[in-house]
Amino acid sequence: MDEPSLLRTLTKVVTTLDAAGIEFAVAGGCAVYARGGPPSDHDVDVFVREDEVRAAQAALVEAGMRPVEPPEDWLTKVYDGDVLVDLVFRPNHRGVDALLERAEVMRIGSTRAKVLDGTDVLVDKLLVLGPHRCDFAPLLVIARDLREQVDWERVAVEVAESAYAKAFLVLLEELSVIEREGSPV
Repeated sequence: MDEPSLLRTLTKVVTTLDAAGIEFAVAGGCAVYARGGPPSDHDVDVFVREDEVRAAQAALVEAGMRPVEPPEDWLTKVYDGDVLVDLVFRPNHRGVDALLERAEVMRIGSTRAKVLDGTDVLVDKLLVLGPHRCDFAPLLVIARDLREQVDWERVAVEVAESAYAKAFLVLLEELSVIEREGSPV
């Protein structure tokens, strides 16, 4: 997906959810981009509260997007043309209240929206690592670009149950991308 299409869809999502009074935060690749990382090439991820996800989806459908009901029980989806928008309410089996509270308003393309803080972005990215999804290369770029916006000690605590995430943190230390007190992980 090309960057202009994603940014147009993101602007439409932000404008629509703001008008509907739904609290949200931009997450995923668009949050990385807003914070100075590489542009997203996949989809638009937005975190919303579980009790507002249906209202968010309805508002976006009213704005011309088409709904999709995925098999997963932690998100719902809409399409804006060919651009996928994930409305995530339970990322990695965690609630979103604290994440929304820590998010800060930032410029993304032609719009302004609440964006997950750097630490929460990295935690979210690391918690999806597993035996079938273990490509560290894109994460290295993100970690380098966002490293000064991240509380690495909090990341280590929040991903402590994931051997894959812990291995990635060791790699970051070995490559001198980060320094952490009390290393090794």
